[in-house]
Amino acid sequence: MTSVQPKLSTDARSANDPVFIGVGEIPSGRYPNRTFIGDLVEVASRALADSGLHHDEIDTILLIPCLHSFSDQADLIFSRLVEELGLSKAAKSNFMVHSGGSTSDNAVRIAAGLIASGHARNVLVLQAERWGSADLTEMVTMLTMNGIPKEWEQPSGITFNAIGALITQRYMAESGSTPEDMASVCVAFRKWANLNPNAMYRDKTLTIEEILASKLVSDPIRAKECPMLADGAAAFVMTAAENAKRKSDSWVRIAGSGGCVSHYSLGQEIEAGKLGWKIAADRAYEHSSWGAKDADFAQIYDSYAAVTTIGAEGLGLCPPGEAARWFRSGATSPGGAFPMNTNGGLLSAGHTGVGGGLALLIEGVRQLLGRAEKPRQIEQARRGIIGGSGGSYMDAQVLLLERIEKGDVQ
Repeated sequence: MTSVQPKLSTDARSANDPVFIGVGEIPSGRYPNRTFIGDLVEVASRALADSGLHHDEIDTILLIPCLHSFSDQADLIFSRLVEELGLSKAAKSNFMVHSGGSTSDNAVRIAAGLIASGHARNVLVLQAERWGSADLTEMVTMLTMNGIPKEWEQPSGITFNAIGALITQRYMAESGSTPEDMASVCVAFRKWANLNPNAMYRDKTLTIEEILASKLVSDPIRAKECPMLADGAAAFVMTAAENAKRKSDSWVRIAGSGGCVSHYSLGQEIEAGKLGWKIAADRAYEHSSWGAKDADFAQIYDSYAAVTTIGAEGLGLCPPGEAARWFRSGATSPGGAFPMNTNGGLLSAGHTGVGGGLALLIEGVRQLLGRAEKPRQIEQARRGIIGGSGGSYMDAQVLLLERIEKGDVQ
């Protein structure tokens, strides 16, 4: 018997409605003089300032992992941030959640559940990564081994670049997309990054010709179609709507949520050109009172262009098989009809490990709160779609977010 997922209430007046009230971020790139803990404290301070909360009003810290150092990650698990932020004895809990590139989506669900159930009042979610400054050989080894089946795929030479290439080959074959079409996705994201002061490639333009002239990494993916490992940090604060009303004139609520875990080994995914996006999207739309046609923008995980084109089609943002050409038309670029990955995405804002998805989520919340810099702020943005994917694109996770203003409620 199939269970039916209940729709979320459209009543934004619920006192326990979990909402976002603040975000924080620092520039991504290579910053060898910054420190891991320093980045976390800085980004936490920025998120708290944006939320209007004082640090001692936070009662729960929810951490998203780093991948550059197991010892740094252990410090976080064992509550170092509680001490660094002056929350000793005041904090109720400190813990970590991890599902790769979809971690931010799942962290939102956990934070929302804690708030709605009354187990937490104000939750700080944060992450920092030092990929840009870490030992490159160690990071390449880690990305070559972790999450790739040891029995069959590792011995055959499968790496994450190869997984991205296999997905890209399948998508291009099914959609008839050309190398120029796929490269245009990267160009679109770079145009957004040029407007983002926190983006790794904020000062560098990119063209289709440059991409196709770059080194072939894993056929058909070229060097300038791969995300660059970066240092970075991001954070957000969630609370109940009743608390938000006392602090702010607007906040962001979760209008719908859906997910699909489709595989562990890519070799077991029979629809590599589709993955789990349509299933996840359908579940999110069933959970909500609105769908793709009602959204003002989307922020979709983009470690490779095909991951995003597949996601856009699965979400129903464009017709099946047309996403790469849709990007090439300029529809998703600055000034286009439907903005996507307005921070520049992992491909141009920088790949901060598990935090790449978090940066996209935070950009979505920032846009809905109207707090992006003017060149890239989407006018009258009220509804946005967030999509994350982890591991070998083992899952697709979808959040539907909407802006609520104090004047909208009683």
